[in-house]
Amino acid sequence: MTDSAGSPFRFFSLHVTRTRRISPSLVRVSFAGDDLRHFHSLGYDQSLSLFVPHPGQREPQVPIELGDGWWQGWRDLPADVRAVMRSYTLRELRRGPDEIDVDFVLHTPAGPASAWAERAVPGDRVVLLGPAVADNRAIRFRAPEDADLIILWGDATALPAIAAILEALPGTRRVRAWIEVDDVSDVIQLTTPPDTEINWLVGEDSLENLRTAVLPDAAFPYVWIAGESGSVKALRRHFVQERGIDRRRVTFVGYWRRGMSEEELRAAGE
Repeated sequence: MTDSAGSPFRFFSLHVTRTRRISPSLVRVSFAGDDLRHFHSLGYDQSLSLFVPHPGQREPQVPIELGDGWWQGWRDLPADVRAVMRSYTLRELRRGPDEIDVDFVLHTPAGPASAWAERAVPGDRVVLLGPAVADNRAIRFRAPEDADLIILWGDATALPAIAAILEALPGTRRVRAWIEVDDVSDVIQLTTPPDTEINWLVGEDSLENLRTAVLPDAAFPYVWIAGESGSVKALRRHFVQERGIDRRRVTFVGYWRRGMSEEELRAAGE
C-alpha cells in the first residue's frame, strides 16, 4: 500500500511553510517537501491521512520503515508517543515550487490536530499518507458525465472539500450547495461555476431546510453529502426516499460522529 512500486498511496515527509486564518474557525496550513514531486491528485474531495506530533515532540512518530506493517507498528506504540492521525481534505496542490494546502477546522475544546494547526509555525514537521496516483479511491466525488444537476451538502468539516470540488468542476456544471456553519463569520467567498447557488445555513436545521428547498428540474441529478455521520445518513434518506434520487447517484461520507473521537470511530470500524 505504501512506498511500493506502482502503489496508489505513499508516505510524504513535509514541513510547514506558512499558515493563514481563513475565518475565525478555519486555518489554512501550507506544506512543502521534496517528496511532493511524487504527489499526484485530481483534487475534488481528495482525502489524506495527516500525522502530527504531540506537544514536545520535534516530529511525528510513524514507523514508515516497516513498509506495509506500519499500521500495526504505529498501533503498538504508546498512545502518548505515536503520532496523532487525522483525516483531512487536500485543499490545493501547486507546482513550482511543490506545495499543498490543508484547511483545519478549529474546535472548542480543541482536538489534538486542530490544536496543532492553531499553533503551527514554519518548519514544523508532519507526515502525510497521500496519493501517488492522480485518480485514486480516496477521491469520493464521482459525478457522472450525464449529471445535469450537482447537489452538495456539508457541515463546517466538509467546507474545504466543497470548496475544492467547486473549484475543480468545469464551468458548464449546474450546482446547488448547502453549507452548514456555526457563525456568520465563517461564511467565506468561494470560486464556483457560473450556474451555482450556495445556501449558507447558520444555525439552521439542514434537513428541514432541504425539505422545503425547490430544486431545478433535472433528469440525472448527482448528490454529494459529507459531514457529521448522523446528519449525512438523514440527508441521504431524504434524497433517496423523499426526492426519489437513484441511490447509486448519491455519494455520502461521514467525516465525524457526534460524541466520538476519530480514535473511537476507528476502533468501532467506522
